[in-house]
Amino acid sequence: MLSIKKYAAIDIGSNAVRLLISNIIEQNGQPVQFKKNSLVRVPIRLGADVFIKNKISKENIQRILDTMLAFKLLMKSHKVVKYKACATSAMRESENGKKVVDLVLEHAGISIDIIEGQEEAAIIAATDLNKFIDPNKTYLYVDVGGGSTEFTVIDRGNQVASKSFKIGTVRLLNDMVKKQTWQELQDWIKSNTKEYHKVNVLGSGGNINKIFKVSGKSMGKPLSYFYMTSYYNMLQTYSYEERITELSLNQDRADVIIPAMRIYLSAMKWGGAKNIYVPKIGLADGIIKSIFYDTVSSNTQ
Repeated sequence: MLSIKKYAAIDIGSNAVRLLISNIIEQNGQPVQFKKNSLVRVPIRLGADVFIKNKISKENIQRILDTMLAFKLLMKSHKVVKYKACATSAMRESENGKKVVDLVLEHAGISIDIIEGQEEAAIIAATDLNKFIDPNKTYLYVDVGGGSTEFTVIDRGNQVASKSFKIGTVRLLNDMVKKQTWQELQDWIKSNTKEYHKVNVLGSGGNINKIFKVSGKSMGKPLSYFYMTSYYNMLQTYSYEERITELSLNQDRADVIIPAMRIYLSAMKWGGAKNIYVPKIGLADGIIKSIFYDTVSSNTQ
């Protein structure tokens, strides 16, 4: 007996808002399959409002309302049976975040949960990481967002430490990360990886996915620290406009990709990692798994 249902995840981040629709394929005697059906990304960049003015602007409130209504209609067209919407760092820190959540519910009928950094890290870690890791190795999992970055140490398949830091691409673009925060991150990574002989980094987020695609590497192959450093240095020789026109980066990617690389390279350096693996998973994937395994509350269409 074959059963296919559609679940959706909405990830309201500091840089962009995403709708992921996945097919949940169940067949007697077979493991459940999660297959991505559709991904829509809208670069609203809430963090540019919140990290500077502490609130979401009227313009971006309207954009959020329009986007959520569009997502609601897309989910209806796809016949999505369950969904969950999560908002992270920007909405969490915004003075009017709760008001925006209420407006979205009233305008689009979508209920949004504002989640803490630790919960965000836990949902991300609920993804199929085991497919991408060697159970005999140690990894530092780094999920870079616009407002925060989640770090998880995984040793032989077990999570041994996890923490969220307010170091994100949009914050860095606006020069809003203090030296003390970088120092705390460095101390945390070194403290939680020092006992392991060798550490590899697992990177997730739109920027590392783009870097991996540009590299031409086949899925499962890592990017070396040397490659990452070379690409980082190369990007800085181009202006923002040149990154768009000559390197074919989207305008909302062309600026944040450099601070994102700074975070990944710092994690690799402080963790003593020579390679970074890119499994192409993130918060939205974790939300889908969490809905299916009933580890979070979800909404039914």
